[in-house]
Amino acid sequence: MSKQKLISSIVAQSKICGNQIPNKKLAHSFADELFQFLFGCGNQIEWDNEEVLNKKYDLLKQHLAALLKYSISNADTIQKQVDAFFDVLPERVYDRLRKDAEAVVNFDPAAESIEEVLAAYPGIYAIAIYRIAHQLHLQGIKTLPRILSEYAHGITGIDIHPAAIIGDSFFIDHGTGIVIGGTAVIGNNVKLYQGVTLGALHVSKELAQTKRHPTIEDGVIIYSGATILGGNTVVGRESVIGGNVWLTNSVMPNSVVYHKSEVTVRDKNRLSDEVLNFVI
Repeated sequence: MSKQKLISSIVAQSKICGNQIPNKKLAHSFADELFQFLFGCGNQIEWDNEEVLNKKYDLLKQHLAALLKYSISNADTIQKQVDAFFDVLPERVYDRLRKDAEAVVNFDPAAESIEEVLAAYPGIYAIAIYRIAHQLHLQGIKTLPRILSEYAHGITGIDIHPAAIIGDSFFIDHGTGIVIGGTAVIGNNVKLYQGVTLGALHVSKELAQTKRHPTIEDGVIIYSGATILGGNTVVGRESVIGGNVWLTNSVMPNSVVYHKSEVTVRDKNRLSDEVLNFVI
């Protein structure tokens, strides 16, 4: 490809992006400012000043409207989408995130307060951005939810697709390396540790409209490094999935599934039987 063709191709692509794809920096700042507005712990916002918070609330609505202009041309539709999002913000985002943070405090012996969890835990930030992105996804908004979830992924190492369905009191400990696919369904009071994958058995474009990721019922604990695959795979309620388990079949409620491996320890200075039996 010549230089001129390359430039022409980039210009054409840029026109499409400019008309359809939200400004990523604007989207990232919306995510951060909304999180800080809801949970100002550790930030400079005047958290105890209602007048400041009211102004901030209105600015956030304008911020979201500016982002939606990239994908929606009708001003009335944009305003309806913005109003719909902020109408459910207290119940579907704020209240549920408080429950998520409470779950961390109740289960993690290292957590000392909800405020500490909100200010310092990457898992709670990833869940917060997921719950914001999921609500936008439910409203039928394209692309912006994925930009938000990938932003949280880049910061925390936790990859949660905005289309996944996740219940209340969701707890992620540490979190790095967690992957939750778009058709995964997670119940209430579920706990995941770092490196857990809830993924698909196959990667095929023809499967785009099918359930490809597992269902995790209420009260399940999944320890680090476990991989659970397939849209028909159901982990029954109150089950425990051990570290490094590879699971592609359903398990009944109250199951304990673990990976058995052998660890051998020997004196590194001791000659092995193989050396002792070696003959020239």
